[in-house]
Amino acid sequence: MSFLCAALLCGCVFQQSLPAPDGLEIPAYGENQNILSYQGHTVSYNTSTLIPDWVAYELTDEETRGGATRQDKNFSMDPSFRKRQAMREDYRGSEWTRGHMAPAADFTWDDSAMAETFYFTNICPQREELNNKDWQYLEKQVRYWARSHGKVWVVSGPIVGENRYGRIGDRGVVVPDAFFKALLYEKGGKYHAIAFVMGNDASRYYLQDCCLTINELENITGIDFFPSLDDAFEEEVEDSYRLSDWGLRKR
Repeated sequence: MSFLCAALLCGCVFQQSLPAPDGLEIPAYGENQNILSYQGHTVSYNTSTLIPDWVAYELTDEETRGGATRQDKNFSMDPSFRKRQAMREDYRGSEWTRGHMAPAADFTWDDSAMAETFYFTNICPQREELNNKDWQYLEKQVRYWARSHGKVWVVSGPIVGENRYGRIGDRGVVVPDAFFKALLYEKGGKYHAIAFVMGNDASRYYLQDCCLTINELENITGIDFFPSLDDAFEEEVEDSYRLSDWGLRKR
């Protein structure tokens, strides 16, 4: 099954005069989900798959310019979450890297906020070639968009799909088939949204080729993104994107 969609070049923008609501990045969730609130990000953690269903945060221009580093930060279980979690031993000896859903580099604004991104509640098994190449490039682009537009709302997560790669470790951590990012920014009273999906493999992914609408991503994941958007224009915003709004153009 292919998770990549061709570009939908719809030249629509949508007017909104109300201020953005707090927590705009948080997807809809049910009472049975494990919602974990950290200093800089929010996680819906799945104790069956042992990976997050989604990770959400707001990234501002100022937050991309901090001085915190990865030094002395180690992957670990979240000691405050007293339910079943993945742990280091699950990844040991596997072919999969420990992939951040909220990347550490987005949290240079605070040392403790960055340290919390190393909890396994924020981690998925990710192919090394993806983690270190095109997915990392997309993460850098998100920081660029936060600087360009002042703020961007981000939701990242895995797509388990057919679970073609199975599980790893004694606890059985699910290896996703693919990964997604859903993005939103507001400028001049207009909201702009886009989503990206990349397979958990060694393929090459160009941003122009792996983008899709928020509605298309919702159909793939079953997640309701940006539910706090005003109902008057939420459907229109989520049903289209324009490459030029993100500094991209068709290859």
